Amino acid sequence: MRIDFSIFTSETIRTLGKAYGYTLLITIGALIIGIILGTLLAIARIVKRNNVFTKTVGKIADIYLAIMRGTPLMVQLVIIYFVIFVGVTIVNAETTGIIIAILGFGLNSAAYVSETIRAGILSIDKGQMEAGRALGLSYSQTMISIILPQSAKNIIPPLGNEAITLVKETSVALIIGVSEFFSVIKQITSSTYNTITPYLLAAIVYFLTVAIMTFGLNKLEKRLRKSDAR
Repeated sequence: MRIDFSIFTSETIRTLGKAYGYTLLITIGALIIGIILGTLLAIARIVKRNNVFTKTVGKIADIYLAIMRGTPLMVQLVIIYFVIFVGVTIVNAETTGIIIAILGFGLNSAAYVSETIRAGILSIDKGQMEAGRALGLSYSQTMISIILPQSAKNIIPPLGNEAITLVKETSVALIIGVSEFFSVIKQITSSTYNTITPYLLAAIVYFLTVAIMTFGLNKLEKRLRKSDAR
């Protein structure tokens, strides 16, 4: 079977463009959820468990991470879509699938982002926390105003890698019927009986997307290194 890009009609290209937009939307939405929830999980695991509240929150965080990292993403998506949100429709089926995909990927990503953030926070000298508390700041104020800004330089590069991973993992969303980029590629393959061309296009698009993200990430890392040298 030969490579034949003529199988992509104007309508097909529009469908692919829309699906690619969904892929980026799921990636960005999931990353936002992952960063917010991951930060909370990281702090919950770092804070001293010296009372009932901190012990309870810390234990919940430990259990959450164990479940999310110990089960496949595909299984998590299926449970969220077919068990937790079964029968729920938000606007329409397509929108519901996208929202659930964002939620599912975000909840999964948070488990890995939390470890990145936790490592970044722990890389900051303990004296920074003591200095903040000595100035009269609360634990949360010190964490937000002093610790997190300094740890960002160690956190951002791994977060970029997480974003790249999310772009490629969004193809799993086809299991819950989301018309993201790869699912449309599979539909084109089935309708045209051409496996080489659609998958080749998918490889090119994913490669270019990751290449652009990697370029931006490298630029950001260089800028952060320059600020360290000052």
